[in-house]
Amino acid sequence: MSTLTIALPQFRPAKANLPANLDRIAGLIAQSVTLEPRPQLVVFAETVTTGYFVEGGVRELALPSERLMAELASRLASLAPKLPAMDVVLGFYEVAPDGTLHNSAACVSFGGGEPARLLHLHRKNFLPTYGLFDEERFVERGYGVEAFDTRWGRAAILICEDAWHSLTGTIAALDGAQVVCVVAAAPARGIAPRDEGSQPGSVGRWERLIRDIADEHGVYAVLANLVGSEGGRMFQGGSMVVGPRGDVRVRGPVFEEALVTATVELADLARVRAELPLLSDLKSQLPYLRTELDRVLGLGERRGGEERKAPRGESLASPKAAAAATAPRDVPLAAVNHLPLVTGSSHAAPPSLDIDARLVEQWLVAFLRDEFQRRGFSKAVVGVSGGVDSAVVAALAARALGKENVIGVRLPYRSSSADSLAHAQLLMDQLGIEQRTLDITGAVDGYLAQEPDADAARRGNVMARVRMISLFDLSAKHRALPLGTGNKSERLLGYFTWHADDSPPVNPIGDLFKTQVWQLAAYLGVPSEIVQKPASADLIAGQTDEADFGVSYAVADEILNWLLHGWTREELLAKGIDGEALRLVTKRLDSTHWKRKLPTVAMLSAAAIGESYLRPVDY
Repeated sequence: MSTLTIALPQFRPAKANLPANLDRIAGLIAQSVTLEPRPQLVVFAETVTTGYFVEGGVRELALPSERLMAELASRLASLAPKLPAMDVVLGFYEVAPDGTLHNSAACVSFGGGEPARLLHLHRKNFLPTYGLFDEERFVERGYGVEAFDTRWGRAAILICEDAWHSLTGTIAALDGAQVVCVVAAAPARGIAPRDEGSQPGSVGRWERLIRDIADEHGVYAVLANLVGSEGGRMFQGGSMVVGPRGDVRVRGPVFEEALVTATVELADLARVRAELPLLSDLKSQLPYLRTELDRVLGLGERRGGEERKAPRGESLASPKAAAAATAPRDVPLAAVNHLPLVTGSSHAAPPSLDIDARLVEQWLVAFLRDEFQRRGFSKAVVGVSGGVDSAVVAALAARALGKENVIGVRLPYRSSSADSLAHAQLLMDQLGIEQRTLDITGAVDGYLAQEPDADAARRGNVMARVRMISLFDLSAKHRALPLGTGNKSERLLGYFTWHADDSPPVNPIGDLFKTQVWQLAAYLGVPSEIVQKPASADLIAGQTDEADFGVSYAVADEILNWLLHGWTREELLAKGIDGEALRLVTKRLDSTHWKRKLPTVAMLSAAAIGESYLRPVDY
């Protein structure tokens, strides 16, 4: 077969809903059949049958590869008479014959008048268990990378983290793979501005990985990635087909569903490998490199025991060589042409606090749409305080859901600033959203009348909790999901009322520092009166956040950014960070970890909720 048409159905799986996802997969295979030219290879993403972050639900959702094949075959039965020969690669959680659980991908051959056949099963070798990943807790490793034969040629499968280790692509190519299929569930990360346009930094990183696999080995490399939101993690999409010169033949959209297709010439492989015979060079050198690998791993010695070799016919210790090395040189150094000096930084730094606001808007609008769809809501309720955080959340909600589906609520207390009320009104009028004003004075004073000695902090906490009671009650009335408005700086510094400001189930700005929220607000067109005024919780007359902290948000965000990316206090002092500002920020950070966690429950069993019994929020 001289040409190969590849289809990459990039879609949002229904979380933990195996039947619905198998129906969707079968439907997309059917859609692929209608294309011209018809695909011979259809590649779906990692864990596309269930969603990726299912945690302890893996055992409930895993199925044997034979059942996966049978379920798909039954759904495609009506299409069978006209189904052309095609190979389908898709990721799923597998229960193996011995009962072990794996993150696997199967290649199943359908159509062509033949019964469905399992061509190959790959079990993920490298299980990420760091940061936001916890795979090794729920599934076991596979061992090995192997190419396999299809009707059109030879292929191999890698699953996500497998591709981050260059040796896996090398093994696949050495085993004869012409197409390396990488199935992934890659969450998007990185919002700093980039030369390659508005896209998460992780998208560019993945593109480099796939292009390197293709370019180094002279193969076609295919990336099939998920889209959609799971527990706040947005899968990035960006599925692609890359040619053997590392050239991107087609690239899918970021965050959006799409059926991505490309037709490639398999004869390109021979042409590219003739021009750049890297794979051939590797094969000829491999026996020697294997010896070196054994030596590095402590399994053998260097061949011949030599560290260096002299030029042919001459010993390194010969008189001629020694004389050449010691002969004096009479060079007038002043006459030497000096090179222009180019210097670089010797120190790494955390990601910039500058954001690509256009990307962040796209990201958070897609996040809100997906979260509301997944949870079965169409309306949102937002407490609009007159501050920049709630203004940004309301603006994002209006873009994501439509202004008619957003309810903005002002919740003043008798001591609230008149400016706060006016600014909240200005914002809601600009957005055109539904408006409510509920005065909480009676509710707050009714309680505080029984606690006349309550200080300002306690009174502020009562106000915050009454406001949240109001929002949750309105959410029940209108069947509208309440949205959180706390930013990352407040959350890290503990500057919020526990089980009040942090209570809403969805928060689009909780991973944005305050300085980044201001950048986004300006981009979204939030009124300047709101963007430029000092931030205030507005619980006490004249109160401002920065006065309470003793340090500005700009300084606090810089310090927090360094600390969160692994720099120590001592290193920051050496960089010239103000010692008092560092002390104030770290004191707040270290003393408020409890506010960022669920209540501590005494563990008495082996199946404690949230510790051993693990199901994600959207399971």
